[in-house]
Amino acid sequence: MSAPRLRTTPLPGIGVQYDLVTREQRHLSVVAHRDGTRTVSVYRADDPDSCAQSLRLTGAEAGSLIDALKPSHHSASLLYTTDLGLVAERVEVAATSRWNGRLLGETRMRTETGASIVAVLRRAEAIPSPAPDFRLAGGDTLIVIGTREGVDAAAAILGRE
Repeated sequence: MSAPRLRTTPLPGIGVQYDLVTREQRHLSVVAHRDGTRTVSVYRADDPDSCAQSLRLTGAEAGSLIDALKPSHHSASLLYTTDLGLVAERVEVAATSRWNGRLLGETRMRTETGASIVAVLRRAEAIPSPAPDFRLAGGDTLIVIGTREGVDAAAAILGRE
């Protein structure tokens, strides 16, 4: 069986469209929007140019879908793992999070979980080693390092609304 072909098409001002034709000749596409959202479209079997279903996903929803399609150590949010039992993972702060607009130190992240936030990605900027007085914002992506359990606990704390 040959490897599936993924066609990439830049969409100026929008993002990038990825098209895939499956072994069953079904056409799927994903538009990766510049704002981090994704649009997943499935085209009709009898007319591969006619969209049968389209679904808009937030960046976090797209990440969860990737985790479901390629679980565990292949997670899109998982950045690195070592034989020492440490992982580095991306954790997003939702706009509805109770931490939106609050100080990093208020999370008591390291005290409660043993995990460390080593960087914050905000828009096109990376903020390394944020101090406890760093103010979090919805949409921030935190790079968290710790044990699997610690990183999971950190994600749970950051996900609180």
